[in-house]
Amino acid sequence: MRGPAIIGVDTGGTFTDIVAHVDGELRTHKLLSTPHNPALAVLQGLRELLPGSLPFGLTYSTTVATNALLERKGARVVLLTTAGFEDLIEIGRQNRPQLYALEPWRAEPLVPRNLRIGVCERMLYDGTVHVELKPSSIRKAVERVRRLRPDAVAVCFLHSYANPNHERRLGKAVARLGDLFCSLSHELVAEYREYERLSTTVINAYVGPVMSRHLNELSAGLDGRRFRVLQSNGGAISAAVAGREAVRTCLSGPAGGVSGAWRVAQALKLDRTITFDMGGTSTDVSILEGGPRYNSEWTIDDLPLKVPSIDMHTVGAGGGSIAFVDAGGVMKVGPQSAGADPGPACYGKGRLPTVTDANVVLGRLAASSFLGGRIALDRDRALRALRQLGKRLRLSPEAAAEGVVRIVNASMERAIRRVSVERGYDPREYALIAFGGAAGQHCCELATALDVPQVVVPLHPGLLSAWGAATADVQRDHVKTVRLVDPAFGTLRRILQPMQELARAEILAEGVRRDRLRIISTADVRYQGQAHEINVPCDSRYASAFHSAHKRLYGYADKARRIEVVNVRVLAQGRTARPRMTQAQAATAQTPAHHRVRSGGHWKSARIWPRSSLVVGRLLRGPALIVEFSATTFVPEGWRARMHPAGHLVLVRGN
Repeated sequence: MRGPAIIGVDTGGTFTDIVAHVDGELRTHKLLSTPHNPALAVLQGLRELLPGSLPFGLTYSTTVATNALLERKGARVVLLTTAGFEDLIEIGRQNRPQLYALEPWRAEPLVPRNLRIGVCERMLYDGTVHVELKPSSIRKAVERVRRLRPDAVAVCFLHSYANPNHERRLGKAVARLGDLFCSLSHELVAEYREYERLSTTVINAYVGPVMSRHLNELSAGLDGRRFRVLQSNGGAISAAVAGREAVRTCLSGPAGGVSGAWRVAQALKLDRTITFDMGGTSTDVSILEGGPRYNSEWTIDDLPLKVPSIDMHTVGAGGGSIAFVDAGGVMKVGPQSAGADPGPACYGKGRLPTVTDANVVLGRLAASSFLGGRIALDRDRALRALRQLGKRLRLSPEAAAEGVVRIVNASMERAIRRVSVERGYDPREYALIAFGGAAGQHCCELATALDVPQVVVPLHPGLLSAWGAATADVQRDHVKTVRLVDPAFGTLRRILQPMQELARAEILAEGVRRDRLRIISTADVRYQGQAHEINVPCDSRYASAFHSAHKRLYGYADKARRIEVVNVRVLAQGRTARPRMTQAQAATAQTPAHHRVRSGGHWKSARIWPRSSLVVGRLLRGPALIVEFSATTFVPEGWRARMHPAGHLVLVRGN
């Protein structure tokens, strides 16, 4: 009897990727995304990959919430907050991200002033009621909401993390208005820092209706079959929870790639790696040391979010990033992208030069081998686009293309330095895991610039984010603000126990077996008087772990100083079925084709090797192109490539 297929789907700005493990066979598919309605590409891809009514379990990695936020295409939101704090969303904090800008820029608040309503109530930091929320205040607030006719309502009261009673009462009253998305802060962020909690609640209300509609449409196309959605922390939640708490999916797409890269690192027994995910629109980088690192406070487009996420950095540099000359006569690349429509010029519809067009002109993409030959790249059209760019700079098309590659490489190099060097990690001690449809054309040059000794290009590199989604654990997070100075671990354990029981029940309700359940407890700790915390394991050695982490990050530790535990956190993981990623077919000997690539201002003779023809242990010398369905890897002169027994491609400099 055939078992259910295990499917992972990743929707990006340019391509939608699907992997399916069916009865020991790995099936893959890649098709152009449909940005106006991402569900269309997903459903079309599933029909083409899995004809018939085969049962399956699907995990979906999506950029719907991210794009709604970045493009400001979310819901019309009314904010209900404690009277006197209506402008907190606009005031923010005194931090100045653009310290020396003469005209600093700040993102416009998602809720304009006329849609912010102050409610007469006040809770103190310890949960004590200072000003009672009266029924008359509830009626006034609800009536104003009714007159404003919003798509969604965000409710965030002062210190509701300590006592959510007022928020619950107002939330119930708002719910009686009918079909209105309502976001309550204590359900999303049960911890202090009012501005970040308020911003997260508003963002959830802003993207929630968009995400809910999309997931409902996808569910209808799947005939109501249940599926899961990948969170920003790399774990999966049910589609129902993702619709209610859409803010948890704002980095869903990149998180799948990091999760997949960690599976690769484990297969190769690499404990220290840097992930490099270059797709069509952006590049995401992260550092793995014994596993992914997590961050509970981060930003998108200068808007703060306070929900757990894999710690990563994103730049607007992808294969579709558009190259242009600015008003000062300087070449720039990105962050604008050609996306799936019209796409790079070489796809046959676009006219503007992109990074992909530059790689085609330089011979780093073989026009006839792209997506297994399903899309024939138009080199002449790419050449015309680069010629127009070069004219403005008095450069040949080839020199302009090399300039595009150098600029985008510099942008991605800065991103990697930000997650490594700027945080005390030496890239020379790490391997670079390169994946995404475009990473293979740039990974070796980036490794050279960073002095990284080894690059790993996984199996099916252009589909690794979808594979990461397919193999993602079911995951739930809970946090509680405690603000305790030098607490005994027994005190913390008593606080953690009910949180652990709740998280365990949520995971078991998802159908995960008890023996596949894991509970991880951590604490946010700081020296008393500091403004920011470090997250460390919450066990009997939490204090020494904090001192060690503080010394590594800031260069010193003061063991005589009192420490404060600000928050305790519980992460519950339910391990799902995790099939092995395998080659689509056994290696078959093939004669490589001759090719020309341009590097360092000169054309050089190279060979094109189908990845399916590579055998374990055989060394290939650059320059060469290694082509496969989902990606192309450029091996420059001075680099060597060999196939690892696990099926992953390992590249090293010199010998």
